[in-house]
Amino acid sequence: MSTKILECKNLTKIFGKKQVLNQVSFEVFEGDILGFIGPNGAGKTTTIKLILGLQKITSGQVHINGYDIKNDFVKAIEKVGAIVENPDMYMYLTGRQNLNMIARLYKDVDKKRVEEVIKISGLDKRIDDKVSKYSLGMRQRLGIAAAILNRPNLLILDEPTNGLDPEGIKELRDLLTNLSKKEKMGILISSHNLAELESFCTKVCIIQNGSVIETTNIDELKNNVSDSVYTIEISSVKKVTDVVGRPVEIINDNTFRVKLNQEEIPNIIKKLVEKDYLIYQVIRNQISLEDAFLIKTGGNKID
Repeated sequence: MSTKILECKNLTKIFGKKQVLNQVSFEVFEGDILGFIGPNGAGKTTTIKLILGLQKITSGQVHINGYDIKNDFVKAIEKVGAIVENPDMYMYLTGRQNLNMIARLYKDVDKKRVEEVIKISGLDKRIDDKVSKYSLGMRQRLGIAAAILNRPNLLILDEPTNGLDPEGIKELRDLLTNLSKKEKMGILISSHNLAELESFCTKVCIIQNGSVIETTNIDELKNNVSDSVYTIEISSVKKVTDVVGRPVEIINDNTFRVKLNQEEIPNIIKKLVEKDYLIYQVIRNQISLEDAFLIKTGGNKID
């Protein structure tokens, strides 16, 4: 069984008279890449700041590697790497010079470890260039290299794909997957890019209006939504909308798509057969993480 690295239990945050978080609970285990998703203002960044001790917890608990963030902050935070918003680097220095400066802040980070993270981040060919010459994706990878210098087993990233081009996103995805598998890190990543999260996250936690509405692995989330899109091939699509009794998308002369609850399928097929349509096949389409998110949140978009 995987080791539990992060546990948030009943996290609540109140600013003045406004309650921003309400009983937020979730866990991150060794090797997890947990996508933390929700609409703007749902409480994602606030949750991350509470985990990192950047804001005071109103009530609830955060345990990292078994240590309480409020009562034993130094022990809890010592194996955590994080980037909140954008990584801050000295643009006039090289990537190596930036890492060497940060390495001096730690007692047990030597030159060998600096070279290790340079290789892990894939920056070895450009590490002696000034950061001002780096692409946004390279700066993001340099930020992650800095965040893992102290060999953390928990990495927390807030919107790391913002502004990245497809190549930069792919490089970041490969890096995070490598860290979770080879370095055995647990990774918590907040992002609006659901299509990208779907390609490498192992689990997802959905937060809405300050409350967690579901935490599960991505495949289970997509398979357990009440409505799905079905592609149905029949002898003819003439007047099929009238028979089905709901909006359909006509694909061609013999095929249409319709959004249905699984329990409705037998009744739809019965109606078609009674009207002398021949049924060739019924296929449940694989929905995307974004589709599942919209269904779970009642249509709230990731803005």
